[in-house]
Amino acid sequence: MKVKVLCRNPDDYVRETKKDLPKVPRNYDPSLHPFEVPREYVRALNATKLERVFAKPFVAALEGHRDGINCIAKHPKSLSTVLSGACDGEVKIWNLSTQKCTRTLQAHEGFVRGMCVRFCGTSFFTVGDDKTVKQWKMESPGYGEKEEPVHTVLGKTIFTGVDHHWREAIFATCGQQVDIWDEQRNAPMRSYTWGVDSISSIRFNPIETHVLGSCAADRSIVLYDIRKPTPLKKLILEMRTNVICWNPMEAFIFTAANENYNLYTYDMRKMEVPIKVHKDHVSAVLDVDYSPTGKEFVTASFDKSIRIFPVESGHSREVYHAKRMQHVTCVRWSSDNKYILCGSDEMNIRIWKANASEKLGLLSPREKAARDYNEKLKEKFQHHPQVKRIARHRHLPKSIFSQIKEQRIMREARRKKELNRRKHSKAGAVPHVSEKKKHVVAVVE
Repeated sequence: MKVKVLCRNPDDYVRETKKDLPKVPRNYDPSLHPFEVPREYVRALNATKLERVFAKPFVAALEGHRDGINCIAKHPKSLSTVLSGACDGEVKIWNLSTQKCTRTLQAHEGFVRGMCVRFCGTSFFTVGDDKTVKQWKMESPGYGEKEEPVHTVLGKTIFTGVDHHWREAIFATCGQQVDIWDEQRNAPMRSYTWGVDSISSIRFNPIETHVLGSCAADRSIVLYDIRKPTPLKKLILEMRTNVICWNPMEAFIFTAANENYNLYTYDMRKMEVPIKVHKDHVSAVLDVDYSPTGKEFVTASFDKSIRIFPVESGHSREVYHAKRMQHVTCVRWSSDNKYILCGSDEMNIRIWKANASEKLGLLSPREKAARDYNEKLKEKFQHHPQVKRIARHRHLPKSIFSQIKEQRIMREARRKKELNRRKHSKAGAVPHVSEKKKHVVAVVE
């Protein structure tokens, strides 16, 4: 008796699709592969070259503002929703998936100085030059309804910044002093002053939610605990700090963007010396924001570029710039860790990829395997001179390139001058001061 066996094409068992080439079984015995390392080095070199070839970070530009962008706020619950405030008092709500503006409102007369979204995402707060704090609904008004704020607080002076508590119905504003507000009251619950006439920005800690930090015009960074009636600490630097940002994964760590072109990462428990000094910008750093993983942060600078820094590195791994991009005033890292948004003086919000060569969209299993394999190869050979040179190379605008060269010459001149002073002075008269301690003037508690 003959039995008829129905069998499919044997290639179907070893291929993902019918168009794929059949997989070849391999023996990974090291004795059969004497040239494994040289072969992997060539693959790592090719992977590094291809990474630079496919590095196209620019995604889109959101157009529609009639004046320079002054602030950007992320929605805590919706990845596709972003808010932006301009220098003419206009606020726009954007849908990133469609890259269109869903709502426009005239929030203030003059600049929109600060903006934040409530922790539940149902409303947002704006402050401006008209000495008011306004709370707005996130949803557009119904048919026939007027575009009016839910709540308005009139202050005595101009507010320069606002931030919301991460868990409670409390928000903080800054100007001539730091005020802590309850959403249901028209008077501040608590006010803090420490000999400062102007405070430029304020940020709540996302982990230790009762702690917040502010940057003042007297070159100081002041830390507060809203449960206490007085400020905690004051750190005074050589030059003014524009904004600070807390690490979302480490409660005590924050990074300060300074006017002296550098960024300083501090531990709030020991602020006498920064953990790390981050250099690369050639002009004042205006904004900084951490990635959701806490491993990197992005900076916006007056030198018309944005840079991405690893937390443990003193130099940036990436620099983004565009021909039409002017002074970058604000920057935010998206909550899904994939995109970066920046607002600049020429009225555009630009969307960039956090990883310049990353392929957008769905990846097949084979593409994912190839990507992971290439990443491991680049990590294995990252310190090899040829791989390192290709991976580090970036094209820069002529203005930034010439300023980097000029500042390198100035640093070398200062170093030689200090060496000569030490050489021709008494022993110990010119002490060695580390780069970390140079810029700290005092810590006051």
